[in-house]
Amino acid sequence: MSSERLIYLPLGGAGEIGMNAYVYGYGAPGKERLIVVDLGVAFPDMDTTPGVDLILPDISWLKERADRIDGVFVTHAHEDHIGAIAHTYAALKAPIYARAFTANLARRKMADAGHPEDSVQTVSAWPETLKAGPFEVGFVPLSHSIPESAGLVIDTPAGRLVHSGDFKIDPEPVVGEPFDPGLWEAIAKTGVKALICDSTNVFSPHPGRSESELSSEIETLIAAQPGMVVATTFASNVARLKTLAEAGQRAGRSVVLFGRAMRRMVEAAVETGVLTDFPRVISPEEAQDLPRQSLMLLATGSQGERRAASAQLARGKYRGMTMAEGDLFLFSSKTIPGNERGVIRIMNQFSEMGVDVVDDSSGRYHVSGHANRPDLERMHDLVNPQMVIPMHGEHRHLREHAKLAKERGRQGIVAVNGMMLDLSGEAPVVSEYVDTGRTYLDGSVQIGALDGVVRDRIRLALNGHVTVTVILDEEDEPLGEPWCDTKGLPEAGSSKADLVEICEADLHQFLMRADAKTLRNDDKLEEALRRIVRQTALSEIGRKPEVTVVISRLR
Repeated sequence: MSSERLIYLPLGGAGEIGMNAYVYGYGAPGKERLIVVDLGVAFPDMDTTPGVDLILPDISWLKERADRIDGVFVTHAHEDHIGAIAHTYAALKAPIYARAFTANLARRKMADAGHPEDSVQTVSAWPETLKAGPFEVGFVPLSHSIPESAGLVIDTPAGRLVHSGDFKIDPEPVVGEPFDPGLWEAIAKTGVKALICDSTNVFSPHPGRSESELSSEIETLIAAQPGMVVATTFASNVARLKTLAEAGQRAGRSVVLFGRAMRRMVEAAVETGVLTDFPRVISPEEAQDLPRQSLMLLATGSQGERRAASAQLARGKYRGMTMAEGDLFLFSSKTIPGNERGVIRIMNQFSEMGVDVVDDSSGRYHVSGHANRPDLERMHDLVNPQMVIPMHGEHRHLREHAKLAKERGRQGIVAVNGMMLDLSGEAPVVSEYVDTGRTYLDGSVQIGALDGVVRDRIRLALNGHVTVTVILDEEDEPLGEPWCDTKGLPEAGSSKADLVEICEADLHQFLMRADAKTLRNDDKLEEALRRIVRQTALSEIGRKPEVTVVISRLR
């Protein structure tokens, strides 16, 4: 019996959609050489993570084993797969491998963070492979909603693994390589131990649609518009940007790119040869000199992001451009669950301006970049793995995908973040559990999700805040009266009197009665003052605010 094992460990992306981070290892238990597939981010929301910039996977387990990491392999350039590479590089210091388009964007991220760009290495597509410790890894082209996406063939001493990455079965993706069934059949001929597979659309019962099906519908819509047309989609969906820009061009419109992320994606696609015939674009400044009916604007912000171009247009103006009655705003995208509120806000703001808003409720202006259930079945059949391990999905997606595998005669197992599987044998076995979690990028600092910083921020937002300042003299006697400053609280309560004055009066009464022992003890005094303010506020406004007590002693 071999003393070495093959392991799979998701640290993000398994049990959630976003923040993908997967680890493979081979070697003696506890001494395995490791590779990492993808290091992505998730995005915060004002309800649960106010003020946070990005959410990163907790890489504590990897950090402790950084000397055993032989490489980070990035399947494609979506933020939920590439977004954390620069933020984790200082801790891991492992070489990063990606195809040309993805590598171009990865280098920009590294440069922005002050890390060496040459830590990102460009790799060629399958059949070329790369040796990384006991692994041999190949990037197999497949279709997705961003150029040069790849599934990975990972050859190990214990057998061949296929990590699908995000994919769809699209024979005509407009930009990038089509899905090649014959290539996957050839890969499967030597036998595949496990398929670790995208689960996003496992509940979608119909075969996925091709990106190429959208052009005629979009062209018809744009050609019929009397005013300016603005369209938004995911900035990374270069194929959709091309379709939209060409539709505008055919309608006799000049094309403008609005938003830094969109310009960056198009530049990367042109620099790496992915995009060779994108319509000519003009600057926002040039656009201001043209009749609005001759303009086609492509804007960032399809998910309602407040700082993106679409939201700024909805609030009034962006780069000198405004929307007007008779204009059209097209959402050529799907709203990701959780983003509905921001998207609907933008729709209503445009509606108030008299702008016509078209979304994808008809299914004519957007197609998914992920494989639907019949496409997953086809992928299972092409690769013909011994076992299927669902990834990239919430728990319900993983569970349904595992059930699908079992219904079709294959082993399937639900492995969520932190569940380490031993894939060495004939069936996957849970070998151990690893603590996983989230790290928040808060400004320029990384903080743990359980550190309490964001929790305190939420409490401040919900409850308001009072600062109490007390000065004590050399004899530990109050010098003057205490005073209060409030934030996020009403000025007056149920008694109609000034809230600050009531709090200060109650605090003053307490200080006049307090014994010497309490006045000498900062901790006791602070707790007593905090309790009085909270009780007074509760009786006046029905709320207990957060309280900061500042005690100054003259010595």
